[in-house]
Amino acid sequence: MFTYKTTIKLHETDAAGLLFFSQQFKLIHDAYEELLDSRGIGFSVMLREKSYFLPIVHAESDYKKPLFVGDRLTIKVSVSHIGETSFSFSYQLLKNSNILVGTAKTVHVTISKKTGKKIPLPKEMRKALGK
Repeated sequence: MFTYKTTIKLHETDAAGLLFFSQQFKLIHDAYEELLDSRGIGFSVMLREKSYFLPIVHAESDYKKPLFVGDRLTIKVSVSHIGETSFSFSYQLLKNSNILVGTAKTVHVTISKKTGKKIPLPKEMRKALGK
């Protein structure tokens, strides 16, 4: 499991100061990027040096409780599935480290930069994902 911490910013909220629904996807993507960076396969490395991309082909999100400007948020990311060409992450969004305010899931497919077609998940990604 990977843990990412942030604070809800004004530009992430609506006129009432509540987290705007689409921002939950931005927040989980920030956590995903930090996870990859921590494993040595961040987007800067992937875009410049690797022969593959990891597009998100499915994303879902549930909103359990509201978040407001200034709320401290912990996002726990765990690998929920690893297949031949894809993997999935599950996310728990926790206010003040212990109040579940949201959940999310993303499914990623490995594709060749050259052909745009699905390819087997590279060994380095399997290792980075802990499998």
